[in-house]
Parts: sequence; structure tokens; C-alpha cells
Amino acid sequence: MVKAFVFVNIEASKHYEAFEKIKQIEGVREAHIVTGLHDIILLAEAESIKALGELIVKKIQGVPGVSRTVTCIAVD
Repeated sequence: MVKAFVFVNIEASKHYEAFEKIKQIEGVREAHIVTGLHDIILLAEAESIKALGELIVKKIQGVPGVSRTVTCIAVD
């Protein structure tokens, strides 16, 4: 199992709609609205690096309002 922390930037005034959709995506284990450089931080989990990439590119980045993601794969 591959885990990653994903930092998500959301377009202005779309935070809560995007957050609710992101929380429901299969593979998103935790999601939190935060302060700072990013708007949402989430923990994602997938069977492989390829599956993790698909989760991020197709599902998370596909949510309306998502403008950017930064992914940090856990190595421990």
C-alpha cells in the first residue's frame, strides 16, 4: 500500500464544496481544511504508485475548484 500526503489549493469561494467532494473519494483516508499556503491537506492511499497517480490526477484534480496539488509520498 502506498500512502501520500496531498496539499490542495482551491479557487476562491469553492473551499467547502470541493472539500465535501474530496472527502468522498475512494482512497482519501483523511482530509482537513487548513490555514497557510494550501487550503486542504489529505492523506491518500492506493495499491501502487500508478494507482496513486490516477487517484490524484483523475479524481482529486478533477474536483471542480481544485487549482493545484502537491504530493508527498510517505517513505516510512
